[in-house]
Amino acid sequence: MKNTALTTTHESLGAKMVPFAGYNMPVSYEGVNAEHETVRNAVGVFDVSHMGEFLISGPNALALIQKVSSNDASKLTIGRAQYSCLPNETGGIVDDLIIYKIKEEQYLLVVNASNIEKDWNHISSYNTDIKADMRDISEGYSLLAIQGPKAVEAMQSLTSVDLADIKFYHFKVADFAEIDNVIISATGYTGSGGFEIYCKNEEVKQIWDKAFEAGANFGIKPIGLAARDTLRLEMGYCLYGNDIDDNTSPFEAGLGWVTKFTKDFVNSEALAKEKQHGPERKLVAFELDERGIPRHGYNIVDGSGKTIGVVTSGTMSPSMGTGIGLGYVPPIFTEVGSKINIQIRKKAVPATIVKLPFYKK
Repeated sequence: MKNTALTTTHESLGAKMVPFAGYNMPVSYEGVNAEHETVRNAVGVFDVSHMGEFLISGPNALALIQKVSSNDASKLTIGRAQYSCLPNETGGIVDDLIIYKIKEEQYLLVVNASNIEKDWNHISSYNTDIKADMRDISEGYSLLAIQGPKAVEAMQSLTSVDLADIKFYHFKVADFAEIDNVIISATGYTGSGGFEIYCKNEEVKQIWDKAFEAGANFGIKPIGLAARDTLRLEMGYCLYGNDIDDNTSPFEAGLGWVTKFTKDFVNSEALAKEKQHGPERKLVAFELDERGIPRHGYNIVDGSGKTIGVVTSGTMSPSMGTGIGLGYVPPIFTEVGSKINIQIRKKAVPATIVKLPFYKK
């Protein structure tokens, strides 16, 4: 089990630690609902240093990224980031990721912790002929997500750049907490604004400490992975391994918007056909009409009790107090307002298909 550079810090703060993607990670500190509310209303800090980082460089860097990713990375300019996915050869998704253009001929790919080795091997297999320079820098870098509506105000004293000027999915390489060349990225997995800070392992403790000093008057708190999951689910953000995987296509998962046929990429021909004909199932968002908590793996059934799909993610929404979830169903059930049922133990609990996000500010 690997530790992040902040493991002893989390333990000293009383975090409940759990194994996650091969790392010893904080799942909660004071409880998921309280931590969730902190991020929705103030500012919270997540240690997400288990995530993977690949540096792709050289004159063929863009060619490799264009080949393996579904979005059009040629649209990126220095200081911009892009959400994308890595399609596999059989219609599914190897992983979803964020691509950063750091400088001309240099890109940072940020991938999911559980997929680091798989992603590296997949990308490498297409680099045999393209010959871009690939470096896996995951082990040497840490990542903090400073999230919430008060993040800009709370963190402004720590940097010389105007944080309010960094637009969504843009970033600056700048000073932060008296450390130079830190990536300050206006990205996140919560839907409540804020930043993600990329730095070296030996720098992260200083950044963590100074962030908590700067945020003391803004209600800053450490946040665990459990609240990260409820926050992302309220926004309808996909979680790899639950809502998307090697057997779900971008079009089934509602990721057509990051699948661009302006270039040739892995399995693009088959995906173009799927776009034309439409997928045989789609990921939908639903709210329970009665009390209950939908869970990953529960069956989705129609009015007659026939199974029509499965819940991929579900929870009791801390912001709304209702059961919410995502799941795959045939196209006939995907219209907003359509009625389905979630099989919770022996009861089929009625639910309604809704438009994302669940949580509206």
